[in-house]
Amino acid sequence: MTMLNGLWLSFFAVAAVAAVARWLGGDPAVWAAMVESLFAMAKLSVEVMILLFGTLTLWLGFLRIAEKAGLVDVLGRLLAPLFARLMPEVPRGHPALGFITLNFAANGLGLDNAATPIGLKAMKALQELNPSATVASNAQILFLVLNASSLTLLPVSIFMYRAQQGAADPTLVFLPILLATSASTLVGLLSVAFMQRLKLWDPVVLAYLLPGALLLGGFMALLAGLSATALAGLSSLLGNLTLFGLILAFLLCGWLRKVPVYEAFVEGAREGFDVAKGLLPYLVAMLCAVGVLRASGALEALLDGIRWCVTGLGLDTRFVEALPTALVKPFSGSAARAMLIETMQTHGVDSFPALVAATVQGSTETTFYVLAVYFGAVGIQRARHAVGCALLADLAGVLAAIGVCYWFFG
Repeated sequence: MTMLNGLWLSFFAVAAVAAVARWLGGDPAVWAAMVESLFAMAKLSVEVMILLFGTLTLWLGFLRIAEKAGLVDVLGRLLAPLFARLMPEVPRGHPALGFITLNFAANGLGLDNAATPIGLKAMKALQELNPSATVASNAQILFLVLNASSLTLLPVSIFMYRAQQGAADPTLVFLPILLATSASTLVGLLSVAFMQRLKLWDPVVLAYLLPGALLLGGFMALLAGLSATALAGLSSLLGNLTLFGLILAFLLCGWLRKVPVYEAFVEGAREGFDVAKGLLPYLVAMLCAVGVLRASGALEALLDGIRWCVTGLGLDTRFVEALPTALVKPFSGSAARAMLIETMQTHGVDSFPALVAATVQGSTETTFYVLAVYFGAVGIQRARHAVGCALLADLAGVLAAIGVCYWFFG
């Protein structure tokens, strides 16, 4: 929590300095604007939480059906040969592999708050195999970097934020996030493979990775021939079809496996409610801090500086308004969510900056927070190459998100 403590305090400290500068410059209204922003953001936090309760409750309910229907076990068995090559020190059938698979499933749905407790179980299971009590093992580093590369295939929480802010089509960013998160995950895997000398050219590994790479390449070639309007329409259609198709698949598998689907849903939903209710204090804290920062003029001053540099390079500056989300995401998920919501409020939910911010949010991860929580939970003090590889994946995600949004939304 020390990192979050410093980040939160710095928001208020910078805002205070900027407000004093504006006051001395002849703008006494800055204090009223900051106080008004505090109350406005506190109200917004509660409004966002209402929908967040529903989203987490809904998806953890369906995820519990999938778990009881054996879909997670099936996925684990399908991935077992791949894990055996990428994490050779983890025995086949070890509980860590089940937790890793379930964690990836939750992350794939964009349920990062639900994925964290599962990820901690996976890290503790991997620590049992670690010969050192304080130095991260290769398996722990690979798991953490893939986790930090934002394995988001269906970002339902981002759809939820867009819906709450009144987006005409909440799933519009589905394809941009899918492409950007693919880039960050690929860079994360390649960087760890380079550092750990993993044999990615192993026939078994290639059998898993090549079809996915060819499918993604062919899909991008198909998209290249579409107009921006057609791309947006396709993203919306695929997002909605995938979302509802996944729900039907969970229910059908549960019914075929004689799972009491209603009871399983309620059990998982109850867990989702417990996860969600603990988030309100963090959301209020970060949204209010970000609101004060923008009302003081400090955030705008930073963006003006970046905009000046980008203009000097002769580049388009519209993406600059989305950078606050990218800048704070490695440190805090709640701060990044606050920045995303604040960008939507300021520029409009379907504006270009808001679309870029949503894509960045879906294709990057809270790298330092994940490192601190996951390694801290098992007493790891030496992260080795985990930080460098995770930050490289984050940078790839941000650059890919900006590029893809210009491609899709012009």
